[in-house]
Amino acid sequence: MFRIRNLKNKSLHSINFIRKCSHQPSYSITEKNAEKIVSINLGNDKNIKLSTGKYARFANGTGVCEVGKTSMMVTAVSKDTPNNSSSNFMPLTVDFRQKYAAAGRIPTNFLRRELGVSEREILSSRLIDRSVRPLFPAHFNCETQLVCNMLALDSVYIPDVLSINAASFALAISDIPWNGPVGAVRLGLIDEKVIVNPSRFELQSSALDLVLTGTLDKLIVMIEGKANSIPIPFILKAINTGSKACHTICAAIDEFQKKYGKKKREVKIPTPIDSEIVDAIRSMCEMRLNEVFQNSSHDKMSRDQAIKGIRDDVVNRVWSSYSSVDPAIITDEFNKIVKSIFRELIFLNKRCDGRELDELRPISCEVNLHEPLHGSALFQRGQTQVMATVSLDSTDSSMKLDTLSSLNTGVKSKNFFLHYEFPPYATGEVGKVGTVGRREIGHGALAEKGLLPIVPNNSPFAMRLTAEVLESNGSSSMATVCAGTMALMDAGVPISSPAAGVAMGLVTKYNPENPTELTDYRILTDILGIEDYLGDMDMKVAATKEGLTAIQADIKTHGVPRLIITKAIEQSIKAKNKILHIMQNCISAPRSSRKECWPVTKELKIDPNQRSQLIGPGGMNLKKIFLETGVHLSETEPNTYNIFAPSPMSLNEAEEMIKEQLTSKNKPNFEFGGIYAAKIVEMKENGVMVKMYDEMNPTFIHVAQLDSRRVANPEALGFEVGHEIKVKYFGNDPVSGYMRLSRKMITTTSITC
Repeated sequence: MFRIRNLKNKSLHSINFIRKCSHQPSYSITEKNAEKIVSINLGNDKNIKLSTGKYARFANGTGVCEVGKTSMMVTAVSKDTPNNSSSNFMPLTVDFRQKYAAAGRIPTNFLRRELGVSEREILSSRLIDRSVRPLFPAHFNCETQLVCNMLALDSVYIPDVLSINAASFALAISDIPWNGPVGAVRLGLIDEKVIVNPSRFELQSSALDLVLTGTLDKLIVMIEGKANSIPIPFILKAINTGSKACHTICAAIDEFQKKYGKKKREVKIPTPIDSEIVDAIRSMCEMRLNEVFQNSSHDKMSRDQAIKGIRDDVVNRVWSSYSSVDPAIITDEFNKIVKSIFRELIFLNKRCDGRELDELRPISCEVNLHEPLHGSALFQRGQTQVMATVSLDSTDSSMKLDTLSSLNTGVKSKNFFLHYEFPPYATGEVGKVGTVGRREIGHGALAEKGLLPIVPNNSPFAMRLTAEVLESNGSSSMATVCAGTMALMDAGVPISSPAAGVAMGLVTKYNPENPTELTDYRILTDILGIEDYLGDMDMKVAATKEGLTAIQADIKTHGVPRLIITKAIEQSIKAKNKILHIMQNCISAPRSSRKECWPVTKELKIDPNQRSQLIGPGGMNLKKIFLETGVHLSETEPNTYNIFAPSPMSLNEAEEMIKEQLTSKNKPNFEFGGIYAAKIVEMKENGVMVKMYDEMNPTFIHVAQLDSRRVANPEALGFEVGHEIKVKYFGNDPVSGYMRLSRKMITTTSITC
């Protein structure tokens, strides 16, 4: 069992609050022919079913997770031979694919098959990766792939959490070395009550959507979620409830593994480098590295250059004395010493930039950067710089989601969306520009979660927020939340409350004789890039003054106790309050004075009989208005239109065109039931288009209304373009506004007479 010893600054209030939550879950293991099944009840009548032995038996491990009627299969396959690289990086690939067939749908693209990876699939893949990666052994570097195959989708339960549990199950029962299992649950909050694994419909009324991954020892491995400015005690309550549920899932998988799991492969631990060489490396670099890490005048670039210079010098000098040793091994040992020295200084409360453990980097803000921009802001925190811009457009420009993403989330389109860009020059590197990577999609989605609760739902505009990282030295996604908030206010968007974000770090120390015994730790506020890289946790928290809006915690060890998570969240809230105060000194409320570049909207109501005049044949009139003025007209209700104009001047031009279209100078007054002459202007297979006066929009008369006799084509009546026919007028359609004309009624009357 995982133990904690000598922990400092415990939050008794949080601990007492957490202990109030309890439930009585259970699980059972059964066999059905070749299929082996474990059923888990989390105490809410939403059973989780994990099974193996029926599908994909050539894989090292296969797990199927089913909740409701949604079913996900995950296969785990790993190569037998390790990579030649001496790097400790685990070559793990997670591929999550949405299958239209699982929902009984056919893809809408030209080839009618699944093509490129969608944003939703990338985010789900990252969620699974971050849940299982920390538990792979340190020296295991065989290429491993997890393929998540959607078997069935009932549009009630979201499949990403199912995939985490299926991946944990597949890895646990396989022969792949892995220190699991882990369990994952989704948590909602409805009427201050925590709901475990809520359905999609319950999530629509939930103030919280949190995914939590935990271990058998009730340690936290991964957290990701969004909230509607929820007070911190409710977040801690949800984490506590989720941790207990994850423990139950892990206990069921662990018992199943002991009964049916394969024997794990042995991890080949590389031969340790000779102690004499280690001592030589340490003696050459220890003092120099201490000087670099304690010199607060260094910035990111100069510190990296200094460490690189020491590394090159040490590797060359040691290799010249021990030429039989691979230089890559010397480099790896040097990197271990760098990490050890850096972390030891943290325990002496010495950060490399001279800050206190809970101190923020210097922050500066600026808004209204360029006149043509609807809203803009520049947020600088240390050497992390983000420029955010807001573009306001018509609701027709809202982002439309693909069919399966809509089924999963219940959202068909988004009128607010954020695009995050991380160009290579942000870290002084050379690379591809314009290609959106998985990391950018993930960071952008997190920042969007942090801002979404403060953006109005009934906005007359579609809002696109672009965030470009111009400089990066850690926590660029949370800097995006800060810059995005100010840009929205600069654009005059009536946000409910400003939001700010901060990244928290962690450095832990374990008992050398018992690696599961945590002896000490330090929580860091507003971490640098190097503190993220050499630390044990990167937890990003976005919140308003009322409460939390988004959270993401990536753990790099085998897990972190809830007590540390609680303290880190509480510490982040204090930092958030300081950041909000600085932001409010720059801009305290949404801009009330209008910018010249801002678009305008206006509502237009017309009579039903004017609809055809406004739209024109095939929407010709609306297209003409857009091409000449840039103004969009979209129908919000029957005979009610929303006018979007990029400027007041273009709105005036469009209104003049609309007035001219709706006003016909020579339009005669027609009497209901009157008979009039109409000229055929177009022949169709199932009718004719006619005009009763020159300025009139052509009106369609169906072949069934052309004669009392039944004819298949208007040409059978001898009609041609240019012929005049007598028609009877029956008013205008109340919905479409088109005239209702009939020749049949005239011929029928004649025959009767």
